[in-house]
Amino acid sequence: MKSKTQNREKYTSLKSKIFLQGMGIMAVAFVVILIGYKWLWQGSGGDWVVYFLQNALHMDWEIANNIYGRLFRNNESLIWIGATLIVFMILFRFFLSGLTRYFDEVSRGIDLLLSDNEEEIILPPEMSAIETKLNTMRRTLERRELEARMAEQRKNDLVVYLAHDIRTPLTSVIGYLSLLDELPDMPMEQRARYVHITLDKAKRLDLLINEFFEITRYNLQEITLEKETIDLYYMLVQIVDEFYPILETHGNTAKLVADENLTIFADPVKLARVFNNILKNAIAYSYQGSEIVISAESTEKEVLIYIRNRGKTIPEKKLESIFEKFYRLDDSRTSNTGGAGLGLAIAKEIVTLHGGTITAQSKDELTTFCVSLPVA
Repeated sequence: MKSKTQNREKYTSLKSKIFLQGMGIMAVAFVVILIGYKWLWQGSGGDWVVYFLQNALHMDWEIANNIYGRLFRNNESLIWIGATLIVFMILFRFFLSGLTRYFDEVSRGIDLLLSDNEEEIILPPEMSAIETKLNTMRRTLERRELEARMAEQRKNDLVVYLAHDIRTPLTSVIGYLSLLDELPDMPMEQRARYVHITLDKAKRLDLLINEFFEITRYNLQEITLEKETIDLYYMLVQIVDEFYPILETHGNTAKLVADENLTIFADPVKLARVFNNILKNAIAYSYQGSEIVISAESTEKEVLIYIRNRGKTIPEKKLESIFEKFYRLDDSRTSNTGGAGLGLAIAKEIVTLHGGTITAQSKDELTTFCVSLPVA
């Protein structure tokens, strides 16, 4: 209701000007008709008609006068109705020309919006509301275009880095397998060490290839929701259990604090992906041996899920970009932390589709992700 009122107030000047123009045209039409009636009809207009008939058609005055009486005086109402309509149509045409000028101004503003010209869009004062909207739209489009270019650049950089990184473990795998093939009598201890190194390199290779697939899937995917009532507590328990091997490898533990009767109406598969991506990120950037706490609480309107981990404090500048696609907290490709930089971007898209929000805070080596979802 407040937004509608504000919009009405924004266009008050434009409506007032159009109203005054309309009233002005009506006043002009009234004056023209009044002058015509007084001057032509009640004045010497009849004499001019009779004079015209006498001279142009060579009629006698009496015949011309009779014709004037039958054609004009006997049809006075029809003549003045027709004359009034003609006057109004002519003046209304000028009124429409004034209105189309506003459309021309808007069209010019849209042309500037779509052009590469950085000139500020300026419209007549009474169209200041539309001018503001067009300039805001231009800034929004410029920002989105910049974000898209940056995301594309990050993606291209990732592809180049990944292509380069894949060669290192692949070369090692081929090298160690060649040694194992060429030296069948190799001591068992040495063979076991080579097999272990080869397996590690193969796992690293598998991780890099999965990053390639993740980038491709993101570009092709179209996320759709299939909502149902979910036992949220049970879902979080399952996710923690599934991450137990990764937590164990990293030396972390996970603690769940939530009401066992907590439920929500959402897409279970997509929502599980959100928590998986956040928890994966929390493990990757947490201190070894630290505890990751997952908590959930419910209010009348929303369910809040928090995932907290202890690790290096994320700088404010990086925190603002953490949900952008192809953005990695760790810029170094030598580190095993982080994937293609899509996990949190996908999580944000899914949460947004659910009508919720996702935020991140990092202070004093404690990073907290908060997912807010509507109850209904």
